[in-house]
Amino acid sequence: MKAAVFHGPNQPLKIEQVDVDEPRDHEVLVRTAATGVCHSDLHFVEGLYPFPAPAILGHEAAGVVEKVGKAVTYLAPGDHVISCPSVFCGYCDECMSGHPNRCSNRWATQRRKDDAPRLSQNGKPVRQFSDLSTYAEKMLVHENALVKITKDIPLDRAALIGCGVTTGVGAALNTAKIEPGSTVAVFGCGGVGISAIQGARIAGARMIIAVDQFENKLAMAKKFGATHTIDASHADAVEAIVKMTDGGVDYSFEAVGLKKLAEQCFDCIKPGGTATIIGMIPVGQKVALDGPKFLTERKLQGSMMGGNRFRIDMPRYIDFYMQGRLNLDDMISKRARLENVNEAFESMKKGEVARTVLMFD
Repeated sequence: MKAAVFHGPNQPLKIEQVDVDEPRDHEVLVRTAATGVCHSDLHFVEGLYPFPAPAILGHEAAGVVEKVGKAVTYLAPGDHVISCPSVFCGYCDECMSGHPNRCSNRWATQRRKDDAPRLSQNGKPVRQFSDLSTYAEKMLVHENALVKITKDIPLDRAALIGCGVTTGVGAALNTAKIEPGSTVAVFGCGGVGISAIQGARIAGARMIIAVDQFENKLAMAKKFGATHTIDASHADAVEAIVKMTDGGVDYSFEAVGLKKLAEQCFDCIKPGGTATIIGMIPVGQKVALDGPKFLTERKLQGSMMGGNRFRIDMPRYIDFYMQGRLNLDDMISKRARLENVNEAFESMKKGEVARTVLMFD
């Protein structure tokens, strides 16, 4: 099959032929229909997070089941599915207590070291990113990496739910649990930030302040539910938020992965407020906070993939979309082919897009 292969940090992905094995017990072979280009992948391309090469990146996709292993009963050929990085074993303490996104036994869903690899090239293993590797024509994954979905939703829209939407909307609804009538600030208006804005709107926030340094992204944020915007390239975001809200917001979200923004995310909440860090802050970086503010019951928390139970949450997000409450159509700024993956990263870095979706059909 054709795939975009990662050969190391700060190198462009290369379109190459990669071999994919047949599905074994509990494994499913999926024909990739669409995959979103997410900022998380860019962190690995830029070397901010380490990952061994060669590998196939990508973790936000939807497709159609082609084959299933003999122990698979949940899925059958022809089913439409969304893949999710929150692969779960189903029986560890985290899974059994309702937190499969924090599965502590993920290795149980992977092949053993002495088994043939799922992906290979010239007889040598190719690493599978996030147990998915969606920048390829096919995905060979554990069945617990997939959720079966209705065939009524276009697969390019469904692909967005695989990571960005679930992460952003879930951070608002599951992690922060925004209360109706609250005030909210979102730092970063890419795909995840836009999703957090939509989650805040769905939750009933009365004021949603979008913060970004690109005017086009702020305009886009308003389209998705932001009631106010702040251009961080011309204003101090914390001062502006505190002034707009007469003391700070109830909830704030950082959706970029920058130390400075994480600190601002905490500084802009009011006493008793909650700051949620969604973005991937680079390995080794520390966030510095004003200690006395903790005496005012301000809270800082992280969010892993929107606190998802994806087989429950993703069908709900599809219902929101079908009902017109979640806008996925306008989140797709560009559609491209797998060969355009490097250009998609550049567009993301320049702030030109919410999401580029690579199409295979």
